[in-house]
Parts: sequence; C-alpha cells; structure tokens
Amino acid sequence: MRKGEKIIVAAMLASVVVLVIVKVKKVSEDEGEDPGIPFYSTSSPEVEKLAAKSMHLFDCKKCHSIWGMKAFTQSVPAPSLDGMGMFRTEEWLYNYFSAENPQKILPSRLKKEYRMPSLSSATEQERRALAKYIAGLKVEDWYFEEAKKARYEKLTGKEYKENES
Repeated sequence: MRKGEKIIVAAMLASVVVLVIVKVKKVSEDEGEDPGIPFYSTSSPEVEKLAAKSMHLFDCKKCHSIWGMKAFTQSVPAPSLDGMGMFRTEEWLYNYFSAENPQKILPSRLKKEYRMPSLSSATEQERRALAKYIAGLKVEDWYFEEAKKARYEKLTGKEYKENES
C-alpha cells in the first residue's frame, strides 16, 4: 500500500471511530429518558452457571422467555421468567420442580403437550439451582407495578386502581 492510500485508510478509520463515539455519547445522554432494562438477578455467578446448565438440559427457553428474549421457535404462551422471583419463593419453586405432577400445584389452561413438565427426575442439585436462580430473577419496582396493573386490567377488564390488586 502506498503512502497516500495509507493516509486515506487511516482517515476512514478515524471517521468510523468518531462516529461510534458520537453515537455512544448520544445514547448515554438519552438514558435519562429511558429507564433501561428492568430485569436483574440477585443470584451468584456459581448459581447462574449451574442453573444455565439445567435450563439448557431441560430446554426451558423452548417455552419461557428470559431477560426479555425468547427463543426463535418459541410459540408456547408460557410465562416469562423475568421477575419470577417477585412472585415465587425459592422453596415454592423447588417444590414445584420436584412435584411428580406440577399441575396439582399450579394448574394450567394450556393444552397437555404445552404444560410444565415434571422435573422430579432431575437431581436435587439441578432442581435447587433452578429454584434459587429463578427466585433471584427480579424486576425494578416501577416495572413490577406496571406489570401488576396490566395483569389486573387483562384479567378483569377493569381499570386498575391503587387499592386493588
């Protein structure tokens, strides 16, 4: 490459870097308007690692979304796991995963082939890791309140009022 070509390439690379910096700066300035992703986990990295293996083994993402993402082929209307720890305790989840028939604990209106399968054949460590991880999936309070209102309105057909839940 000749000297002139090197200068042109360097100028083009510098332009790209400047554009990226400007874009990042613009996004960070706009953050005041957008509260951001409302999901977070309180689980330790060790628990997350164990739970990730179990979630992969049991193909949880086939039906459930997590971190606002769902599987490309997901078509089952299973609940999102985001914020599940706001609704269920670790012990409740462990008992649910350990049940021979989870439908006795939490009945589902889904067709039989789409219902939550029993994880009772999983090891205790796998069930405990899943329960601990999912119980640690939280959402920001503002998002939780909005979700609660939307759920109430969907189930009742009425507008949510602060003293109703």
